[in-house]
Amino acid sequence: MTGEEKQQVFTKLNKEKEKLEFKIKTLEELTQPISPDDSIGRVSRMDAINNKSVNEAALRAAENKLKNVLLGLESFDSPNFGKCRNCGTQIPHGRLMVMPGSSTCVNCARFSV
Repeated sequence: MTGEEKQQVFTKLNKEKEKLEFKIKTLEELTQPISPDDSIGRVSRMDAINNKSVNEAALRAAENKLKNVLLGLESFDSPNFGKCRNCGTQIPHGRLMVMPGSSTCVNCARFSV
């Protein structure tokens, strides 16, 4: 990876971090407990509980993604940055731009699912 490509990935990691932090903050507000004292109907309460569950799943996914982005930022100065943690090959620049928190190459990611 060239120096310019590495800088692009660093910029992308920082932008992704900011975006995810904002998304997590928003989702945390949406996943607050639903008070039984709220004067909403039974169907509306069921909808609110369902929406809360969906938002909780989205929150967990965003937190996991943020964790990967933070690991990428933490290892940025490491000589192994941009290398697959499984096989050690260089992760293509395009993959890192699309998935900046990625720590595996496409081949290893395919088999880890």
